[in-house]
Amino acid sequence: MGTISERKRKNGTKAYTAQIRIKRDGVLVHSEAQTFDRRPVANAWLKKRETELDQPGALDKLKTPDVTLAAAIQKYIEESVKEIGKTKAQCLRMIKKHAIADKRCSEITSVDIAAFATDMKTGWLPEDADPDLRADVQQVGEAKERLPQTVGNYMSHLGAVFAVARPMWGYKLDKIAFDDAFTVTKRLGITSRSKERDRRPTLSELDRLLTYFAERNVRTPQSMPMGQAILFAIFSARRQEEITRLLWTDYEPEHGRILVRDMKHPGQKIGNDVWCTLTTEAIAVIQAMPRSKAEIFPYNSNTISRNFTDACKVLGIDDLHYHDLRHDGVSRLFEIGWDIPRAATVSGHRSWSSLKRYTHIRQTGDKYAGWKWLPHMRDAGAETPANLG
Repeated sequence: MGTISERKRKNGTKAYTAQIRIKRDGVLVHSEAQTFDRRPVANAWLKKRETELDQPGALDKLKTPDVTLAAAIQKYIEESVKEIGKTKAQCLRMIKKHAIADKRCSEITSVDIAAFATDMKTGWLPEDADPDLRADVQQVGEAKERLPQTVGNYMSHLGAVFAVARPMWGYKLDKIAFDDAFTVTKRLGITSRSKERDRRPTLSELDRLLTYFAERNVRTPQSMPMGQAILFAIFSARRQEEITRLLWTDYEPEHGRILVRDMKHPGQKIGNDVWCTLTTEAIAVIQAMPRSKAEIFPYNSNTISRNFTDACKVLGIDDLHYHDLRHDGVSRLFEIGWDIPRAATVSGHRSWSSLKRYTHIRQTGDKYAGWKWLPHMRDAGAETPANLG
């Protein structure tokens, strides 16, 4: 069914074209080809495609209309069983407005994908871009641009569409072309992996934030208790979205633990439920929360983030994210002498290798020892039997 032909390029190197031609009753019903630099790779691709095309209904799937990339992205958004996060959804909607999204899937080459990455690096934005995404673009001298790791995030989101479009829906998106473009843009410095943030809040910054929200709650008692949300993020080392999903029925103070449902994980999120250890301080914060609803923190995670960001702006606190509180909480565990296995029971990391970035932290003691905000927390949780701090 398939053949491999060899030809010599102008530069003297060899190219190997693997071609598949399928006939039914003497009539050609399908033909496709890919060119490779090495014969073994061409042969491996040929065998793989022959196996795929031998599957029942495979040829019928190839009759799928050659839709635009925009249509493929929309189908990905609509049919993804896994929850698509807010930022990823915003990025995909914006990519749909780029010129590459108007192309038919079969027309898109590595050159097109690399050009898209270059446009993103040089600050391309549609007129109606989400405000959050406009913040990705920075002024550098007289030019505007995005950081390579930010461009890498956009490419990663687009890559998810390329990964599933052909095997799932038969759309003619070339995953190899995307991989080639990603490799090239990385080597040229257009994209890069995200850098690990190492920002931690100082006690002074936390004092200002907690005082700000305490005064706000006096003025407007119906306001969200941001103070508790901040303290819990630190002492539980929980992510923002996980905090707002915690349920009273999943809380076991007698065992000093709580079930974190749908915990973030690279390969799985929905159904990834993990029991996590609670520190004494985290238990104290929970004990101070009213049992008015099923959730312990019955609030919108985006509202928590917005409140935190707005307060930092008002108080002049630069480059502090709500997620940095989790990093501070995990770092604290190592500073008070916890090892990786024990710290992982709090953070919920399934792979201990993810915590290796913290192993350089020396045991220096608890930076929160004697902190003026702790007595209230411990008084609120005095009735809990657990003592895990």
